[in-house]
Amino acid sequence: MVNHHPMDAALVLILEQVRELFFKNGVRSVSMEAISKTLNLPRKQLNCHFTNKNQLVEKLLELERQNFEIIFDQHNFEGVNAIDILLIVSRDVGERFRDVSPSLTYDLKKYYPEIYHRHVDERIEFIYQKIQINLQKGISQGMYRDDLSVELVARLYIRRLIDLHNPDFFPADKFSFQTLFEVMFDNFIRGIAKPEGITYYEKQRKKFNFNQFI
Repeated sequence: MVNHHPMDAALVLILEQVRELFFKNGVRSVSMEAISKTLNLPRKQLNCHFTNKNQLVEKLLELERQNFEIIFDQHNFEGVNAIDILLIVSRDVGERFRDVSPSLTYDLKKYYPEIYHRHVDERIEFIYQKIQINLQKGISQGMYRDDLSVELVARLYIRRLIDLHNPDFFPADKFSFQTLFEVMFDNFIRGIAKPEGITYYEKQRKKFNFNQFI
């Protein structure tokens, strides 16, 4: 997994404005010239950060990963129940990414497939490492079943996450991502938890007002 240093504030500001432009107009129709003009930023200054659109897209997706990884960094999970950790992270992911546009994802996948798939691979690797840590913690705390294969269950979790984004299997007009994630998450916990873990999960789930975020 590649670790990135946090981006400087000026670059983050530019990328956030570019993301807005992509949302409004589509990725393909926004040129570097249009970005320079709309942001009132001389092309030379823009070129300090990225000389072409490919580099810009790479940086934009790097920022997306950085925003995702911050969720894990901003909590001190030492001594916290593994089930609470999953609930907290899911809530924060839901809050932070509820406005992610499917059309933007579609454009990036279509017009920048190599960059997009590299981004997805990096994010999957990050989640895979984190879910393995959570499974080990839950087993040691007596919340999860101790007969679980940590590697296999982590891979199954990742597979489910990927499947949720498959529009052929889950058409967006029939199932909202929020509903899909909630059902998947609920099934996942019930499949790995001991009876006492399920009891704890059901109690905590109400406190988290899970439906509000996912």
